[in-house]
Parts: sequence; C-alpha cells; structure tokens
Amino acid sequence: MEPNFEEGQRLLINKIVYIFHQPERGDVIIFQPSNSGADYIKRIIALPGDTVEIKGGAVYINGSKLDEPYIKDPPNYTFHQKTIPENEYFVLGDNRNNSNDSHTGWTVPDENIIGKAWLSIWPPSEWGLAHNYSFEEQLESSVNSYLTETRLSRID
Repeated sequence: MEPNFEEGQRLLINKIVYIFHQPERGDVIIFQPSNSGADYIKRIIALPGDTVEIKGGAVYINGSKLDEPYIKDPPNYTFHQKTIPENEYFVLGDNRNNSNDSHTGWTVPDENIIGKAWLSIWPPSEWGLAHNYSFEEQLESSVNSYLTETRLSRID
C-alpha cells in the first residue's frame, strides 16, 4: 500500500465500524483473502453492484473517472468492465503496479473484512489518522482538475 502504508508500520483497526454502516469507497480495509493465510490491506474502489473499469492509466466507477491522489503511479494495465457481485468489494493497493489485488480477478466477500484502518501508531513519525478518501472527494477532485485544465487551455 505504499506510499501511504509501509512494511512494519503499526495500525489500529476499527473492527466495529461496519456494524453501523456498510464499507464505503475509499475505505482502507484489512481483510482475510480467500487464497492466503496473511491479512491484506487494500483500498475499496468499487461496491457491490458497481461497474469498474481500468484503462489508459485511470480507474472508472460506473463510468466516472476517479482522481486518486493517494496512488504511487497510475495503473499500467487494463481491466475490462465488470459488475461487482452482491456482498463483494473490488479492492486495489495504492502501489497499483505492484499489488496483488482485485485487478487480478478476485473480489473480497464482506464476511472476510476484519475492519477499517483507523490510526497509525508506529513508527512515531507516521502517527496519525489513516488516509481514507470518499468517492465524492475523488470525483470532486477529478472534476475540479478537469475544469482547471479546461480553463487554462482556453487562456492560450
């Protein structure tokens, strides 16, 4: 999950948050993958029923391009449009090009989610809230970036 989380970093995980509401896009979750004994940390990108597509270095959810300020590099792969099954989540690592995540063909069943990354406690230099981004923040940033680019190109 580099650049936002590093090996050896210690996090407090909120294990009760999803009793009160469903996981949301942008949440950083800890889960038990079906194919491994070790817990994974990834960011929720698409919810049950959403369509997701990755092309041209960008992620599209239900046809809308995400602005992802948290990723290390844009994805250098293509993921053909897919609808996420009921009770499952599409997750990606922030280090997109070096991550074992949903772009390789699997999703996370809701019963495999352990909790939401909440607070970094170690090392002391990384102390603080985990970086979770809402879908609205990602879309708003993407639209504002487009408007700024459009305005600047019209000045020339």
